[in-house]
Amino acid sequence: MNTDDNRPKVVAGFVATVLLTSFVAATYGFGFYLFAQLVTDMRKDLGFDYTVVGTITAAGQLGFLLFALLGTWLSTRIGGGQVVIGSVALCGLCLVLLPVSNSILFIGILLTIMGGTAASVYVPLVEIVGRVIDYRHRGKVLGLVSSGTSYGVFVNSLLVPSFVQNDNWRGLWYAVGFGTLMVTAVAAFTFHRLGLFRSEDESTPDTADPGSTDNEGMPHNTSARAGWRMVLVRWVVIVWTMKFLNGFACMPFQNYLSPYLREGLGFDIDFAAQVWGAIGVIGMFAGFAVGWLSDRIGVRASLVMCYALFFTSAVLLVVAPVGFLPMVSGVLFALAFYPIYGLVPAYVSKSASGAAATVIFGVTNVTQGIGGIVGNYTAGFLKNITGDFMWYYVVVAVAAVILGALTLQLPREGSAESAIGRKPATPGIGKEAAQSVG
Repeated sequence: MNTDDNRPKVVAGFVATVLLTSFVAATYGFGFYLFAQLVTDMRKDLGFDYTVVGTITAAGQLGFLLFALLGTWLSTRIGGGQVVIGSVALCGLCLVLLPVSNSILFIGILLTIMGGTAASVYVPLVEIVGRVIDYRHRGKVLGLVSSGTSYGVFVNSLLVPSFVQNDNWRGLWYAVGFGTLMVTAVAAFTFHRLGLFRSEDESTPDTADPGSTDNEGMPHNTSARAGWRMVLVRWVVIVWTMKFLNGFACMPFQNYLSPYLREGLGFDIDFAAQVWGAIGVIGMFAGFAVGWLSDRIGVRASLVMCYALFFTSAVLLVVAPVGFLPMVSGVLFALAFYPIYGLVPAYVSKSASGAAATVIFGVTNVTQGIGGIVGNYTAGFLKNITGDFMWYYVVVAVAAVILGALTLQLPREGSAESAIGRKPATPGIGKEAAQSVG
């Protein structure tokens, strides 16, 4: 294919990748994890205890679950582009409103909604990436997008110390909120220009994967009902189980990291911020790097590697949380956490398409939300009865072992066994398709 003819597709893919990454940075980095970094300071000002913290973080997971369901339903009816932009706009509005009130109930409601937007912004990603990104690049692109959280966390780590030292935690919420709304306005215009507010059958055909077309064995606008009928297979159930355990282990890991470091282990705010900064910096590159690796060695092998790192990170916080080792734990966590959230959608994107992919990925966010609810309550419960966050990190280490074992049960992505809504990948065709898209 002529390079000039191919350039618009490359530019569209690049722009979409940058915007999707920024959306995840806002909804996850700000909407989901900023509270975890400010909880100690907000507690001092507003006077709530850790029972309230556990309730709020669990409510955020409930919001995640409900919006995952709502996002799945809306994406199959009004379109993924509309759901993504609406979710980011709602998150930005909540970020701006949060510091207005001293009511912990009102703040909890806003945090619950923001937890929900983190799910609804993520549900359509497989569909959107499938439309604008070539099959052979989806692992690295979804890895980069999943690292969007780290960009938000890194920005948090830069801003938190200065705002907190000036007793101005409210100003930080205003800053990230208005920034999110500005990005949303730019993104809405860009999505319109890229045609992402139109349904797939109205747009140009997506940059097909090996065996896709519409030669995937089903049209892109397959009904959601047909999608549900096709997805009830063994590997899909395994993926849903894995996402439950991801929510159970990974999200509380971050939610309670700062309190554990500062109140449980006696580290100061500067060290805690440095750990979060390291997590953010490493996460910026980890998702893309491991996604790139997964496009070469396979998603399954990459997932096993990530769960091994996650296990080691948790073990360090249990057996040796002294000196510089919590920083090492943070680095290992970042190397595992951000890629995990790109590898699972990459596996789905390479194995399913159309309504089937939307339904599968939508339910993964539901099971992840349920896992997060259970995980946050479990962490809070263990803290209350033992007086130490350490025991939850023991549970996290066990969950990482189970996740590694489940990953080994998945069929190879793109194989006939894993194919849903598409023909299995053909190496020769894949090469040609990749060359045609660049």
